Amino acid sequence: MKTKAAVEQFLSQRRIAVTGVSRTPKDHGANVVYRRLRDRGYEVFAVNPHADAVEGDACYPDLRAIPGGVDAVVIGTQPQHALETVKECIDLSIDQVWMHRGPGVGSVSADATDLGRQHGMQVIGGGCPCMYAPTSDPGHRVMRTVLTLTGAVPRTV
Repeated sequence: MKTKAAVEQFLSQRRIAVTGVSRTPKDHGANVVYRRLRDRGYEVFAVNPHADAVEGDACYPDLRAIPGGVDAVVIGTQPQHALETVKECIDLSIDQVWMHRGPGVGSVSADATDLGRQHGMQVIGGGCPCMYAPTSDPGHRVMRTVLTLTGAVPRTV
């Protein structure tokens, strides 16, 4: 599937969890994604086992703790934590996962990607929801072009 189609499907979900949201946000990638989704009208849930609140909102220790569950998950943690999150998504029947990646390593884990796809998940392994409409901005759109050329944003999923 082309990444654009996968992104449209992912962003059509309304209840989205973002893992790795930090208590000290500044320019932390997961916090940027969290704020952007929230500002664009998504029902978004912060996940960090070490925080009760982030960005002025309740924060949950894991996906299971989110009341009513979610439809999709943005993984914004270090890649070594992605596999655990994908396993939790499998247990909760969440089939939309996006592993955040801008410049640098990001959150992408080959093992987590493979496991998710083996269980029928749509896994976007790179890029950022802020790079695509309806959550994009000009800077992120330019970044998407550059990072697609370097391979950090996949062309297919």
